[in-house]
Amino acid sequence: MSMELDPDEVFGDEEDDPETEFFKEREATKELLVYLVDASPKMFSTTCPSDDEKTATHFQVAINSIAQSLKSQIINRSYDEVSICFFNTREKKNLQDLSGIYVFNVPEREDLDRPTARLIKEFDLIEERFAKDIGSKYGIVPGSRENSLYNALWVAQALLRKGSAKTADKRILLFTNEDDPFGNLKGVVKVDMMRTTLQRAKDAQDLGIAIELLPLSQPDDEFNVSLFYADLLGLEGDDLAQFKALVGERFEDLKDQLRKRIFKKRRVRRLRLVIFNGLSIELNTYALIRPTNPGRITWLDSMTNLPLKIERSFICADTAAIIQEPPKRFQSYKNENIMFSVAELSEVKRVSTGHLRLLGFKPLTCLKDYHNLKPATFVFPSDEEVIGGTCLFVALHRSMVRLKRFAVAFYGSSSHPQLVALVAQLHTDPNSVPHATDDQIKKASALVKRIDLKDFSVCQFANPGFPRLLELEEWVDNFYGMEAYLELDVIVGSFLAALQRHYAVLQALALDEDEMPEIKDETLPDEEGMARPGIVKALEEFKLSVYGENYEEEDSNIEGKVEPTRKRKANAMKEYGNYDWADLADNGKVPHLMAGIHVLRYLLNAPDPDFGLLFNKASDFTLLAYSDSDWAACALSRRSMTVFFVTLSGSPISWKSKKQPTVSLSSVEAAYRALGKVVAEVSWLIHLLADFGVCISRPIPVYCESHASLHITRNSVFHERTKHIEIDYHYVRDCVNAGLCLPASCLFC
Repeated sequence: MSMELDPDEVFGDEEDDPETEFFKEREATKELLVYLVDASPKMFSTTCPSDDEKTATHFQVAINSIAQSLKSQIINRSYDEVSICFFNTREKKNLQDLSGIYVFNVPEREDLDRPTARLIKEFDLIEERFAKDIGSKYGIVPGSRENSLYNALWVAQALLRKGSAKTADKRILLFTNEDDPFGNLKGVVKVDMMRTTLQRAKDAQDLGIAIELLPLSQPDDEFNVSLFYADLLGLEGDDLAQFKALVGERFEDLKDQLRKRIFKKRRVRRLRLVIFNGLSIELNTYALIRPTNPGRITWLDSMTNLPLKIERSFICADTAAIIQEPPKRFQSYKNENIMFSVAELSEVKRVSTGHLRLLGFKPLTCLKDYHNLKPATFVFPSDEEVIGGTCLFVALHRSMVRLKRFAVAFYGSSSHPQLVALVAQLHTDPNSVPHATDDQIKKASALVKRIDLKDFSVCQFANPGFPRLLELEEWVDNFYGMEAYLELDVIVGSFLAALQRHYAVLQALALDEDEMPEIKDETLPDEEGMARPGIVKALEEFKLSVYGENYEEEDSNIEGKVEPTRKRKANAMKEYGNYDWADLADNGKVPHLMAGIHVLRYLLNAPDPDFGLLFNKASDFTLLAYSDSDWAACALSRRSMTVFFVTLSGSPISWKSKKQPTVSLSSVEAAYRALGKVVAEVSWLIHLLADFGVCISRPIPVYCESHASLHITRNSVFHERTKHIEIDYHYVRDCVNAGLCLPASCLFC
């Protein structure tokens, strides 16, 4: 029995290497989430207005929010794991067999697992089946020691037991409208149950599990966090005052961020900055701005629809049996086989452990704009694992700011090594520099929420004709006054409607929906709001204060200049209607039409907006062609360049610069092949002009720099040195004899 193993592959990179960057990012940003929903009768009896202007119970609001969040999560982070748990239920379903707790799940899925299409489909129907299959009841009642909230936290903590807090974020999201769950109890029983519940929550938080509350307020009674949940969440002082606003934002995220692939408001990953051996700083990284793109392709099994996992096996060359991977491998060196173990090979291949390794420092003047190849990542120190790292980070930061240096570090793996620049960000003392007042900040924040300034350019201030700064200040004051009228439906963050439709189609296919979800293009302006009389009046006043009273006269002058252009367009449209273009295209009578389309596409995609072609209406339809070549121009393939340029009445109509398909053995051959290309182009242009009714009978001058090529076109005797270009020779020679073209000498500068 023999086993074939390529020695060159011993040191190769493995595609399924767990040290790859994608694996690290996936594990570092993985989230384990438990939705904990209160199912008490109070959640079904209390109503509130919903998005469709109809009343809905608090239970319906929570269920709809979770359903939308699951649909967004399966697109946003498909490898995150979720679980849905109801408490205060009649039936029980959990591994701990605790009463009043029901963990919702579907077959072929663990209680805490990735969201699937079947889970979402079944959860959409939970409201109809809840009363029959699960039921609702109060879990904390007088005369009973049952504590449904305590049991719910226990079950959620058990579900989040899998995975490490270092590689995954663990959260419990609690939906309830009961601000005092122990309000019906009195005396020692109430104190004891509150104490045990708070201790259970503290134990979960000590294990790295974050507990977040989404309170549902009643119409006539606002949710009072101070009664119980402030102690459970550890809210004090300013945090308690700001809790309601923060919860409102989180709740809007759950309701509205459907099918929008946004980055989570959490750390991307955790890494270390290695100063030198034995000294390192722990850092948390956060994504600032990232583009939105469709997800990566995942190969699925055709039977189970589960993601495929790549596995490598060694097969015997003689019996085709699967054999065990050899514990050691070898590499031939100087007629000797050097043995390596798998661990030794992994250590040899590992260029870096995936962390930042400090290489040195350079002045900030050495850092150029073109060095920035990817969006920046914000790093912040952490003392979770390495104690004292924050002090070292602050000292390093201050030194870099004082000396005006940036740090150069190595980051990546053996398959994707890269250098990064660590630039110290300095926040100056707000009292030492001029700063905006509270009123200005309030006006600016309200304005930014409504106006998208992405097309605003600071370069406009460099125009000498631009108004003075005092005038700008007056404009700003007028704009602040107009801001009160601008209650428009404008969102600063632009979402790509095409990408939303892409995921809407995927959702409809996966969930077997009859209709595709309606997608609202939030990038379109609010035309209905802009047409309101109050806004129109405010805009007119602002335009008058900026441009003056003579603005309309200048507009009329511009309109006068545009009028001839409109007449020409009208005449062109009238002439266009005289032809049946569909019939001409079907019968092949417009071969020149596609050529015109190609030219227009070329001009539309030109980098310079002023780029164009000028054709004189008094043209005499004179064709001129120029041919040139660059022998062996490509340093890698040694192929030559073909260059030609054709003009019609002095205006360019055809040009090309392209590598030849084969290697030319001499400069004469390269020049002659280029001459053959331009002759073919001239022949096609003559037929194209004939379709327009322009007949050219005289030979077309074709200018070429190579005298040897011109000599070959005029020589009727076939020489030995041109045998390898026989096809081009005959083609050009036949065109010359037919009077199609007349090659001439021309020296290019």
